[in-house]
Amino acid sequence: MRQTSAVRRDLRLRPVRPAGWWWDGLLLAALVALTVALASGHLFGLDRAVADWSAAHRPTAARWTAMALNLLGQGTPLTLLAAGLGVLLAVRVRAVRAVLPPVTAFVLTFFTIGPLKVWTARPAPSASVKEPFLAPEQTLPLFQHELPVRFAQSYPSGHVANAIVWYGVLALLLAPLLRTVGRVVPPRLVTVVRVVPPAVVFCTTVYLGWHWLTDSVAGLLLGLLLDRLRRRVPWNALPLPARLDAWARPVDGLD
Repeated sequence: MRQTSAVRRDLRLRPVRPAGWWWDGLLLAALVALTVALASGHLFGLDRAVADWSAAHRPTAARWTAMALNLLGQGTPLTLLAAGLGVLLAVRVRAVRAVLPPVTAFVLTFFTIGPLKVWTARPAPSASVKEPFLAPEQTLPLFQHELPVRFAQSYPSGHVANAIVWYGVLALLLAPLLRTVGRVVPPRLVTVVRVVPPAVVFCTTVYLGWHWLTDSVAGLLLGLLLDRLRRRVPWNALPLPARLDAWARPVDGLD
């Protein structure tokens, strides 16, 4: 009976900061409110003003620099990098739990970001200057399902949401992985990994005109929500199939 109680305690969701579910509810409510506002035709003036300012202040050198920095938010390379680090850590410590955070992050992003993009069907700012060459005012509204899907996937910004989720996973794996070679990761470095790349992606995505400002804000809200859900998972306490018993040991620093 004591052993069963211990398992139950270990399976409790891990705390996050700010604590409690109220913050998650606030993020979700803000995302819903932003979507409703855009669907009602609000905030278009703000989006247009930011996009026009960016277009007027985008010299060639700044544009190429921003494009290079924006690569930090590419979902596929981040997925492969996180999966690779998870597998490497799993092999080094002989614990399959190390691959669970990347798998969970993939599931969370795959079943939220893409479907939301298709459902909201919003063109990007650049849709007025390249294919499908929409009128500037037509690039702003949501729910333009008459357009081919490839031309209407701007909301929310997948670059921003992916950056928040995947750099959170990379920061989680970094400390236990370096510990296997006798290195200690300073907490400030972990914070830098979690914060700086998403911030850079947010700014460059808007500056380049690849997303409206509100697209990136929506990506920020969604990414933070998904990251909080991922951080609550008690990785070292999750039950695993019996055939993985030899690889079922906990990973120090994963929780």
